[in-house]
Amino acid sequence: MRRFELDPRLAADTGAIGTLGLCTLRLMNDRRWPWLILVPQRNDLSEIFELTPLDQTMLTFETNLVAEALKAETGAVKINVAALGNVVSMLHVHVVARNPGDANWPGPIWGHGTAEPYGTDELTETCERFARTILKA
Repeated sequence: MRRFELDPRLAADTGAIGTLGLCTLRLMNDRRWPWLILVPQRNDLSEIFELTPLDQTMLTFETNLVAEALKAETGAVKINVAALGNVVSMLHVHVVARNPGDANWPGPIWGHGTAEPYGTDELTETCERFARTILKA
């Protein structure tokens, strides 16, 4: 079995938080929204239905775990979950905390404005905070 390789675009646009059972968990480097990304550690897949039934179950479990923790951590009014893959085809799931008044509320986050990257220290600290909350690290 080939070692898992994260798409270089996902690696460039995110910070590493840690690994759950199936997925690697990452933070999108855009401070406008608390925005986490789950990437199933399976190469050459672009759709959820391509996962085995057990992996589909694990992805659902991990998505719900992350969504619940993100809502508790941020106090968000709404958690958006999506697996688009139109730009980066590698299977990944976006979990985004939304609140009235945030950038483009209530519209979608995709294609809205310009990303506002975290500073290097802030990205590291934010990833570590989510690791403590979600991974209990």
